[in-house]
Amino acid sequence: MRDYGKVSPSFWTGKTGKAIRARGSEAVVVAMYLMTSPHSNMLGLYYQPSLYMAHETGLGIEGASKGLQWCIDAGFCAFDAESEMVWVYEMASYQIANEIKEKDLRVKGIQKDYDALPDCPFLADFFDKYQTAFHLKNRRSVEGPSQAPSKPLRSQEQEQEQEQDISAEQKPLQLLPTEPEPIPEAELPLVDGSMHPVMTEEIEVWERAYPAVNVRAELRRMGVWLEANRRKRKTARGINAFIVAWLTRTQDSPRRGTGTDGAVDEHGVPL
Repeated sequence: MRDYGKVSPSFWTGKTGKAIRARGSEAVVVAMYLMTSPHSNMLGLYYQPSLYMAHETGLGIEGASKGLQWCIDAGFCAFDAESEMVWVYEMASYQIANEIKEKDLRVKGIQKDYDALPDCPFLADFFDKYQTAFHLKNRRSVEGPSQAPSKPLRSQEQEQEQEQDISAEQKPLQLLPTEPEPIPEAELPLVDGSMHPVMTEEIEVWERAYPAVNVRAELRRMGVWLEANRRKRKTARGINAFIVAWLTRTQDSPRRGTGTDGAVDEHGVPL
């Protein structure tokens, strides 16, 4: 890691610097970071994990990703997402010199640093750019499909996928037809003031069990009787026993009394 990094004053007045400033603060922060990164070297070609950039700039992964892409678009640098290698095109000129003499002791150091770089798509282009200025030898290149220096960070790809997902979500939903909720044929008042629904399926069961009884008519009578005798209403747990007892008594005694005297059996059914 270098103890310092040089930033040329022309960064602020040059064509590339103006293009970066026009993009916004994220682009400026990323550009300054790349020239002074603790992971950088004097060649300007180095391993720069995107997560480190996001954390050390304080931009977060989204801000760092946008800033880096804007720097790429401005022609300031290139980034390979697969190897996480970045190349700041003019950084070697800023940190070393526009060119040095062949007998300069720095030539060996530059060659050593170049030879030690991990494989990435920028090795051959770096050599071609600085071969004459720094008297480089042993041109390196990487063959394969990874020749994609301007590929955006992974987070940008995720943002694009998210935008596609949002677009899909904005399409009108095709709801499946749903069956309507069953409507009760009768309701009986309970002791707590709520109504107990009586469904068609229950009535059909009782009609088979009590063939001599007009179940629907008796349910209406139950409702009237319970409305008139509030103190004798049943709970939700006890109402079915009340109904069955009423229908059983009606089945056994079709000509029973109307219960106007208030007499009831053990289930509260009028005698």
